[in-house]
Amino acid sequence: MVGRARVRDTDVTTWQSEPAVRAAQTRTVSLLAAAQIVGGVGVGASVSIGSLLAESIARSEAYAGLARTASVLGAAAIGVPLALLAQRRGRRASLSVGWLVAATGSALLVLAAVVRSIPLLVVGMLLFGVGSATNLQSRYAAADLALPHRRARALSVVVWSTTVGAVIGPNLGTPGTAVASALGIPPLAGAFVLSTGFVLLAALLLAGWLRPDPLLLAQQHQIGAEPVWASRTAAFDRLRRSPRAGFAFVTVVLGHTVMSAVMTMTPVSLADEGMGLTVVGVTIAAHVIGMYAFSPVVGWLADRLGRLPVVLIGQGVFLAAVLAAGLGHRSMPVAMSGLFLLGLGWSFSLVAGSAMLSEATPAPLRPTMQGTADTAMNLVAAVAAGLSGPLMGRIGFGGLNAIAALFVLPVLVLFLVRWRTLRAA
Repeated sequence: MVGRARVRDTDVTTWQSEPAVRAAQTRTVSLLAAAQIVGGVGVGASVSIGSLLAESIARSEAYAGLARTASVLGAAAIGVPLALLAQRRGRRASLSVGWLVAATGSALLVLAAVVRSIPLLVVGMLLFGVGSATNLQSRYAAADLALPHRRARALSVVVWSTTVGAVIGPNLGTPGTAVASALGIPPLAGAFVLSTGFVLLAALLLAGWLRPDPLLLAQQHQIGAEPVWASRTAAFDRLRRSPRAGFAFVTVVLGHTVMSAVMTMTPVSLADEGMGLTVVGVTIAAHVIGMYAFSPVVGWLADRLGRLPVVLIGQGVFLAAVLAAGLGHRSMPVAMSGLFLLGLGWSFSLVAGSAMLSEATPAPLRPTMQGTADTAMNLVAAVAAGLSGPLMGRIGFGGLNAIAALFVLPVLVLFLVRWRTLRAA
Protein backbone atom coordinates (compact mmCIF):
# COMPACT_ATOMS: atom_id res chain seq x y z
CA MET A 1 0.00 0.00 0.00
CA VAL A 2 1.22 3.50 -0.85
CA GLY A 3 -0.40 6.34 1.06
CA ARG A 4 -4.18 5.84 0.93
CA ALA A 5 -4.07 3.72 -2.19
CA ARG A 6 -5.20 0.17 -2.53
CA VAL A 7 -4.37 -0.01 -6.18
CA ARG A 8 -2.70 -3.15 -7.40
CA ASP A 9 -0.37 -3.09 -10.40
CA THR A 10 -2.72 -5.22 -12.44
CA ASP A 11 -3.12 -5.89 -16.14
CA VAL A 12 -5.06 -2.90 -17.47
CA THR A 13 -5.14 -3.90 -21.10
CA THR A 14 -8.97 -3.87 -21.20
CA TRP A 15 -9.48 -0.19 -20.46
CA GLN A 16 -6.45 0.82 -22.50
CA SER A 17 -8.01 -0.90 -25.53
CA GLU A 18 -11.22 1.14 -25.37
CA PRO A 19 -11.76 3.29 -28.51
CA ALA A 20 -11.97 6.53 -26.52
CA VAL A 21 -8.72 5.77 -24.74
CA ARG A 22 -6.97 4.78 -27.97
CA ALA A 23 -8.12 8.05 -29.57
CA ALA A 24 -6.87 10.01 -26.55
CA GLN A 25 -3.53 8.21 -26.75
CA THR A 26 -3.13 9.07 -30.43
CA ARG A 27 -3.93 12.72 -29.75
CA THR A 28 -1.60 12.81 -26.74
CA VAL A 29 1.37 11.40 -28.63
CA SER A 30 0.78 13.78 -31.55
CA LEU A 31 0.68 16.85 -29.31
CA LEU A 32 3.66 15.72 -27.26
CA ALA A 33 5.59 15.17 -30.48
CA ALA A 34 4.76 18.67 -31.74
CA ALA A 35 5.78 20.24 -28.43
CA GLN A 36 8.98 18.22 -28.34
CA ILE A 37 9.93 19.44 -31.80
CA VAL A 38 9.59 23.15 -31.07
CA GLY A 39 10.72 22.88 -27.45
CA GLY A 40 13.66 20.78 -28.53
CA VAL A 41 14.85 23.58 -30.80
CA GLY A 42 14.98 25.91 -27.82
CA VAL A 43 16.58 23.49 -25.39
CA GLY A 44 19.07 22.33 -28.01
CA ALA A 45 20.63 25.79 -28.12
CA SER A 46 22.17 25.25 -24.69
CA VAL A 47 24.02 22.14 -25.84
CA SER A 48 26.59 23.87 -28.02
CA ILE A 49 26.01 27.57 -27.36
CA GLY A 50 25.37 27.65 -23.60
CA SER A 51 28.92 26.67 -22.70
CA LEU A 52 30.36 29.13 -25.21
CA LEU A 53 28.10 31.91 -23.91
CA ALA A 54 29.27 31.26 -20.35
CA GLU A 55 32.91 31.26 -21.42
CA SER A 56 32.46 34.54 -23.30
CA ILE A 57 30.74 36.27 -20.37
CA ALA A 58 33.18 35.04 -17.70
CA ARG A 59 36.23 34.92 -19.99
CA SER A 60 37.24 31.62 -18.41
CA GLU A 61 37.10 28.03 -19.71
CA ALA A 62 36.11 26.78 -16.27
CA TYR A 63 32.82 28.65 -16.54
CA ALA A 64 31.84 26.59 -19.58
CA GLY A 65 31.30 23.68 -17.21
CA LEU A 66 29.48 25.95 -14.77
CA ALA A 67 26.85 26.78 -17.38
CA ARG A 68 26.09 23.12 -17.97
CA THR A 69 26.14 22.45 -14.20
CA ALA A 70 23.59 25.20 -13.53
CA SER A 71 21.36 23.92 -16.32
CA VAL A 72 21.45 20.35 -15.06
CA LEU A 73 20.90 21.47 -11.45
CA GLY A 74 17.80 23.33 -12.61
CA ALA A 75 16.55 20.15 -14.24
CA ALA A 76 17.34 18.17 -11.09
CA ALA A 77 15.59 20.61 -8.76
CA ILE A 78 12.35 20.57 -10.74
CA GLY A 79 12.02 16.82 -11.36
CA VAL A 80 10.00 15.86 -8.27
CA PRO A 81 7.93 19.11 -8.15
CA LEU A 82 6.90 18.58 -11.78
CA ALA A 83 5.95 14.98 -11.00
CA LEU A 84 3.90 16.03 -7.96
CA LEU A 85 2.17 18.72 -10.00
CA ALA A 86 1.39 16.11 -12.64
CA GLN A 87 -0.07 13.77 -10.03
CA ARG A 88 -2.33 16.49 -8.64
CA ARG A 89 -3.18 18.55 -11.74
CA GLY A 90 -2.22 16.30 -14.65
CA ARG A 91 0.46 16.28 -17.34
CA ARG A 92 -0.96 19.35 -19.11
CA ALA A 93 -0.31 21.58 -16.10
CA SER A 94 3.12 20.20 -15.26
CA LEU A 95 4.54 20.18 -18.78
CA SER A 96 3.23 23.60 -19.82
CA VAL A 97 4.51 25.18 -16.59
CA GLY A 98 7.89 23.54 -17.14
CA TRP A 99 8.24 24.97 -20.65
CA LEU A 100 7.14 28.41 -19.44
CA VAL A 101 9.83 28.47 -16.73
CA ALA A 102 12.41 27.44 -19.33
CA ALA A 103 11.36 30.34 -21.58
CA THR A 104 11.91 32.73 -18.68
CA GLY A 105 15.39 31.31 -18.18
CA SER A 106 16.23 31.71 -21.86
CA ALA A 107 15.20 35.37 -21.75
CA LEU A 108 17.42 35.91 -18.71
CA LEU A 109 20.38 34.46 -20.63
CA VAL A 110 19.92 37.12 -23.28
CA LEU A 111 19.97 39.76 -20.55
CA ALA A 112 23.04 38.16 -18.94
CA ALA A 113 24.92 38.40 -22.23
CA VAL A 114 23.96 42.05 -22.68
CA VAL A 115 25.02 43.19 -19.19
CA ARG A 116 27.83 40.59 -18.86
CA SER A 117 26.51 39.29 -15.53
CA ILE A 118 27.67 35.93 -14.19
CA PRO A 119 24.90 35.78 -11.51
CA LEU A 120 22.25 36.34 -14.19
CA LEU A 121 23.93 33.68 -16.31
CA VAL A 122 23.68 31.16 -13.47
CA VAL A 123 20.03 31.99 -12.70
CA GLY A 124 19.14 31.89 -16.37
CA MET A 125 20.79 28.51 -16.82
CA LEU A 126 19.06 27.15 -13.70
CA LEU A 127 15.65 28.13 -15.07
CA PHE A 128 16.53 27.11 -18.61
CA GLY A 129 17.44 23.66 -17.30
CA VAL A 130 13.78 23.15 -16.42
CA GLY A 131 13.24 22.70 -20.16
CA SER A 132 15.44 19.60 -20.13
CA ALA A 133 13.45 18.16 -17.22
CA THR A 134 10.17 18.92 -19.01
CA ASN A 135 11.51 17.36 -22.18
CA LEU A 136 12.40 14.19 -20.27
CA GLN A 137 9.11 13.93 -18.36
CA SER A 138 7.16 14.19 -21.60
CA ARG A 139 8.20 10.61 -22.38
CA TYR A 140 6.24 9.34 -19.40
CA ALA A 141 3.11 11.18 -20.57
CA ALA A 142 3.25 9.09 -23.75
CA ALA A 143 3.19 5.92 -21.66
CA ASP A 144 0.24 6.84 -19.41
CA LEU A 145 -2.37 5.40 -21.79
CA ALA A 146 -0.16 2.99 -23.75
CA LEU A 147 -0.85 -0.73 -23.97
CA PRO A 148 1.68 -2.61 -21.77
CA HIS A 149 3.28 -4.44 -24.66
CA ARG A 150 3.72 -1.16 -26.56
CA ARG A 151 4.88 1.01 -23.68
CA ALA A 152 8.53 1.26 -24.75
CA ARG A 153 7.53 2.14 -28.32
CA ALA A 154 5.07 4.83 -27.20
CA LEU A 155 7.71 6.30 -24.93
CA SER A 156 10.33 6.15 -27.69
CA VAL A 157 8.15 8.01 -30.22
CA VAL A 158 8.15 11.09 -28.01
CA VAL A 159 11.90 10.78 -27.48
CA TRP A 160 12.30 10.47 -31.26
CA SER A 161 10.20 13.55 -31.97
CA THR A 162 12.84 15.65 -30.24
CA THR A 163 15.19 14.85 -33.14
CA VAL A 164 14.13 17.71 -35.39
CA GLY A 165 14.39 20.34 -32.69
CA ALA A 166 17.51 18.90 -31.15
CA VAL A 167 19.35 18.90 -34.48
CA ILE A 168 18.31 22.46 -35.32
CA GLY A 169 18.86 23.82 -31.79
CA PRO A 170 22.65 23.44 -31.60
CA ASN A 171 22.86 25.19 -34.97
CA LEU A 172 21.01 28.32 -33.86
CA GLY A 173 24.38 30.05 -33.56
CA THR A 174 24.49 31.22 -37.18
CA PRO A 175 20.91 32.56 -37.50
CA GLY A 176 21.20 33.79 -33.93
CA THR A 177 24.16 35.95 -34.94
CA ALA A 178 21.98 37.67 -37.55
CA VAL A 179 19.25 38.24 -34.95
CA ALA A 180 21.81 39.58 -32.49
CA SER A 181 23.19 41.96 -35.11
CA ALA A 182 19.71 43.30 -35.83
CA LEU A 183 19.01 43.80 -32.12
CA GLY A 184 22.45 45.17 -31.27
CA ILE A 185 23.26 42.51 -28.68
CA PRO A 186 26.25 40.12 -28.29
CA PRO A 187 26.42 37.52 -31.11
CA LEU A 188 25.89 34.42 -28.95
CA ALA A 189 22.82 35.95 -27.26
CA GLY A 190 20.86 35.90 -30.51
CA ALA A 191 20.45 32.13 -30.32
CA PHE A 192 18.65 32.48 -27.00
CA VAL A 193 16.30 35.12 -28.41
CA LEU A 194 15.17 32.46 -30.87
CA SER A 195 15.17 29.83 -28.14
CA THR A 196 12.76 31.87 -25.99
CA GLY A 197 10.20 31.95 -28.79
CA PHE A 198 10.40 28.23 -29.51
CA VAL A 199 10.07 27.21 -25.86
CA LEU A 200 7.09 29.54 -25.36
CA LEU A 201 5.39 27.89 -28.33
CA ALA A 202 5.82 24.46 -26.72
CA ALA A 203 4.17 25.73 -23.53
CA LEU A 204 1.22 27.17 -25.47
CA LEU A 205 0.68 23.96 -27.47
CA LEU A 206 0.37 21.81 -24.36
CA ALA A 207 -1.56 24.31 -22.25
CA GLY A 208 -4.12 24.83 -24.99
CA TRP A 209 -4.61 21.41 -26.54
CA LEU A 210 -3.45 18.54 -24.31
CA ARG A 211 -7.02 17.44 -23.57
CA PRO A 212 -8.05 15.03 -22.21
CA ASP A 213 -5.12 14.90 -19.86
CA PRO A 214 -3.49 11.45 -20.24
CA LEU A 215 -2.52 10.97 -16.60
CA LEU A 216 -5.87 12.10 -15.22
CA LEU A 217 -7.66 9.86 -17.72
CA ALA A 218 -5.49 6.92 -16.69
CA GLN A 219 -6.24 7.60 -13.02
CA GLN A 220 -9.97 7.55 -13.77
CA HIS A 221 -9.67 4.03 -15.19
CA GLN A 222 -7.49 2.58 -12.45
CA ILE A 223 -8.98 0.49 -9.70
CA GLY A 224 -9.85 2.70 -6.73
CA ALA A 225 -8.96 5.79 -8.69
CA GLU A 226 -8.87 8.23 -5.75
CA PRO A 227 -5.86 10.60 -5.73
CA VAL A 228 -2.66 9.13 -4.34
CA TRP A 229 -0.06 11.26 -2.61
CA ALA A 230 2.98 9.00 -2.68
CA SER A 231 6.05 10.20 -0.81
CA ARG A 232 9.62 10.10 -2.04
CA THR A 233 10.31 7.78 0.92
CA ALA A 234 7.94 5.26 -0.63
CA ALA A 235 9.80 5.55 -3.93
CA PHE A 236 13.15 4.84 -2.28
CA ASP A 237 11.60 1.92 -0.42
CA ARG A 238 10.44 0.50 -3.73
CA LEU A 239 13.92 0.87 -5.18
CA ARG A 240 15.33 -1.05 -2.24
CA ARG A 241 12.80 -3.86 -2.45
CA SER A 242 12.54 -4.32 -6.23
CA PRO A 243 15.68 -5.54 -8.06
CA ARG A 244 14.31 -4.45 -11.46
CA ALA A 245 13.30 -0.99 -10.22
CA GLY A 246 16.71 -0.51 -8.62
CA PHE A 247 18.57 -1.69 -11.73
CA ALA A 248 16.48 0.53 -14.02
CA PHE A 249 17.05 3.51 -11.72
CA VAL A 250 20.83 3.04 -11.77
CA THR A 251 20.74 2.59 -15.55
CA VAL A 252 18.98 5.87 -16.36
CA VAL A 253 20.94 7.87 -13.76
CA LEU A 254 24.42 6.74 -14.77
CA GLY A 255 23.63 6.71 -18.50
CA HIS A 256 22.70 10.37 -18.30
CA THR A 257 25.85 11.05 -16.29
CA VAL A 258 28.17 9.53 -18.92
CA MET A 259 26.48 11.53 -21.66
CA SER A 260 26.51 14.81 -19.73
CA ALA A 261 30.15 14.63 -18.64
CA VAL A 262 31.47 14.12 -22.17
CA MET A 263 29.02 16.33 -24.04
CA THR A 264 29.55 19.34 -21.74
CA MET A 265 33.16 19.88 -22.74
CA THR A 266 32.93 18.73 -26.36
CA PRO A 267 32.24 22.24 -27.77
CA VAL A 268 35.17 23.65 -25.79
CA SER A 269 37.44 20.79 -26.87
CA LEU A 270 36.56 21.32 -30.52
CA ALA A 271 37.09 25.07 -30.21
CA ASP A 272 40.49 24.44 -28.63
CA GLU A 273 41.40 22.38 -31.70
CA GLY A 274 40.64 25.40 -33.89
CA MET A 275 37.24 24.25 -35.18
CA GLY A 276 34.65 26.94 -35.82
CA LEU A 277 31.09 27.39 -34.58
CA THR A 278 29.65 25.61 -37.61
CA VAL A 279 31.80 22.52 -37.00
CA VAL A 280 30.80 22.53 -33.33
CA GLY A 281 27.13 22.71 -34.31
CA VAL A 282 27.41 19.87 -36.83
CA THR A 283 29.24 17.64 -34.33
CA ILE A 284 26.65 18.25 -31.63
CA ALA A 285 23.94 17.63 -34.23
CA ALA A 286 25.44 14.18 -34.83
CA HIS A 287 25.26 13.61 -31.09
CA VAL A 288 21.60 14.53 -30.78
CA ILE A 289 20.74 12.41 -33.83
CA GLY A 290 22.22 9.49 -31.92
CA MET A 291 20.18 10.45 -28.85
CA TYR A 292 16.80 10.74 -30.54
CA ALA A 293 16.60 9.63 -34.17
CA PHE A 294 16.83 5.89 -33.55
CA SER A 295 14.72 5.77 -30.40
CA PRO A 296 11.71 4.09 -32.16
CA VAL A 297 14.05 1.27 -33.17
CA VAL A 298 15.32 1.11 -29.60
CA GLY A 299 11.74 1.03 -28.29
CA TRP A 300 10.81 -1.74 -30.71
CA LEU A 301 13.84 -3.75 -29.61
CA ALA A 302 13.00 -3.19 -25.94
CA ASP A 303 9.44 -4.47 -26.51
CA ARG A 304 10.63 -7.36 -28.68
CA LEU A 305 13.86 -8.52 -26.98
CA GLY A 306 13.15 -7.31 -23.47
CA ARG A 307 14.43 -4.40 -21.40
CA LEU A 308 17.57 -6.08 -20.01
CA PRO A 309 19.28 -6.97 -23.32
CA VAL A 310 18.72 -3.46 -24.66
CA VAL A 311 20.18 -1.89 -21.51
CA LEU A 312 23.29 -4.07 -21.86
CA ILE A 313 23.68 -3.15 -25.53
CA GLY A 314 23.59 0.48 -24.44
CA GLN A 315 26.51 -0.01 -22.06
CA GLY A 316 28.60 -1.50 -24.87
CA VAL A 317 27.76 1.46 -27.09
CA PHE A 318 28.83 3.85 -24.33
CA LEU A 319 32.24 2.19 -24.08
CA ALA A 320 32.75 2.45 -27.84
CA ALA A 321 31.68 6.10 -27.70
CA VAL A 322 34.13 7.27 -25.05
CA LEU A 323 36.93 5.33 -26.74
CA ALA A 324 36.30 7.07 -30.07
CA ALA A 325 35.71 10.52 -28.57
CA GLY A 326 38.67 10.30 -26.21
CA LEU A 327 41.22 9.09 -28.74
CA GLY A 328 39.99 10.86 -31.85
CA HIS A 329 38.78 14.27 -30.70
CA ARG A 330 41.36 16.03 -32.92
CA SER A 331 39.70 14.53 -36.00
CA MET A 332 36.28 15.88 -36.89
CA PRO A 333 34.98 12.58 -38.41
CA VAL A 334 36.13 10.53 -35.42
CA ALA A 335 34.81 13.10 -32.95
CA MET A 336 31.44 13.07 -34.70
CA SER A 337 31.36 9.25 -34.58
CA GLY A 338 32.14 9.25 -30.88
CA LEU A 339 29.49 11.83 -30.09
CA PHE A 340 26.93 9.97 -32.24
CA LEU A 341 27.61 6.74 -30.33
CA LEU A 342 27.42 8.63 -27.04
CA GLY A 343 23.90 9.75 -27.94
CA LEU A 344 22.92 6.28 -29.12
CA GLY A 345 24.09 4.69 -25.86
CA TRP A 346 22.01 7.24 -23.97
CA SER A 347 18.96 6.31 -26.07
CA PHE A 348 19.35 2.60 -25.31
CA SER A 349 19.74 3.27 -21.59
CA LEU A 350 16.96 5.85 -21.30
CA VAL A 351 14.23 4.13 -23.33
CA ALA A 352 14.72 0.61 -21.98
CA GLY A 353 15.52 1.81 -18.46
CA SER A 354 12.50 4.13 -18.29
CA ALA A 355 10.13 1.41 -19.52
CA MET A 356 11.57 -1.05 -16.98
CA LEU A 357 11.28 1.48 -14.16
CA SER A 358 7.61 2.19 -14.94
CA GLU A 359 6.74 -1.51 -15.14
CA ALA A 360 8.57 -2.33 -11.90
CA THR A 361 6.65 0.37 -10.00
CA PRO A 362 3.02 0.08 -8.80
CA ALA A 363 0.72 2.43 -10.70
CA PRO A 364 -0.01 4.85 -7.80
CA LEU A 365 3.69 5.37 -7.20
CA ARG A 366 4.79 5.89 -10.81
CA PRO A 367 4.69 9.72 -11.08
CA THR A 368 6.71 10.11 -7.89
CA MET A 369 9.17 7.43 -8.95
CA GLN A 370 9.53 9.01 -12.39
CA GLY A 371 10.23 12.41 -10.87
CA THR A 372 12.69 10.95 -8.38
CA ALA A 373 14.59 9.18 -11.17
CA ASP A 374 14.77 12.33 -13.28
CA THR A 375 15.93 14.37 -10.28
CA ALA A 376 18.65 11.86 -9.46
CA MET A 377 19.88 11.57 -13.03
CA ASN A 378 20.12 15.32 -13.42
CA LEU A 379 21.68 15.87 -9.99
CA VAL A 380 24.45 13.32 -10.55
CA ALA A 381 24.97 14.61 -14.08
CA ALA A 382 25.25 18.16 -12.71
CA VAL A 383 28.15 17.10 -10.51
CA ALA A 384 29.79 15.38 -13.47
CA ALA A 385 29.30 18.44 -15.65
CA GLY A 386 30.70 20.73 -12.99
CA LEU A 387 33.81 18.63 -12.61
CA SER A 388 34.28 18.11 -16.34
CA GLY A 389 35.86 21.55 -16.93
CA PRO A 390 38.54 21.29 -14.21
CA LEU A 391 39.17 17.63 -15.13
CA MET A 392 39.71 18.45 -18.77
CA GLY A 393 42.05 21.23 -17.75
CA ARG A 394 44.16 18.74 -15.80
CA ILE A 395 44.01 15.49 -17.78
CA GLY A 396 42.70 16.57 -21.18
CA PHE A 397 39.60 15.55 -23.11
CA GLY A 398 40.87 11.98 -23.54
CA GLY A 399 41.27 11.60 -19.78
CA LEU A 400 37.79 12.99 -19.22
CA ASN A 401 36.37 10.30 -21.51
CA ALA A 402 38.29 7.60 -19.62
CA ILE A 403 36.72 8.73 -16.35
CA ALA A 404 33.27 8.81 -17.98
CA ALA A 405 33.74 5.16 -18.97
CA LEU A 406 33.97 4.23 -15.27
CA PHE A 407 30.28 5.11 -14.83
CA VAL A 408 29.34 2.18 -17.08
CA LEU A 409 30.87 -0.31 -14.65
CA PRO A 410 28.22 -0.10 -11.85
CA VAL A 411 25.47 -1.07 -14.31
CA LEU A 412 27.45 -4.08 -15.53
CA VAL A 413 28.44 -5.13 -12.02
CA LEU A 414 24.87 -4.83 -10.76
CA PHE A 415 23.67 -6.97 -13.64
CA LEU A 416 26.30 -9.66 -12.97
CA VAL A 417 25.48 -9.73 -9.25
CA ARG A 418 21.71 -9.82 -9.70
CA TRP A 419 21.21 -11.32 -13.14
CA ARG A 420 19.21 -14.32 -11.91
CA THR A 421 16.85 -12.12 -9.91
CA LEU A 422 16.54 -9.60 -12.72
CA ARG A 423 15.67 -12.25 -15.29
CA ALA A 424 13.16 -13.94 -12.98
CA ALA A 425 11.41 -10.76 -11.79
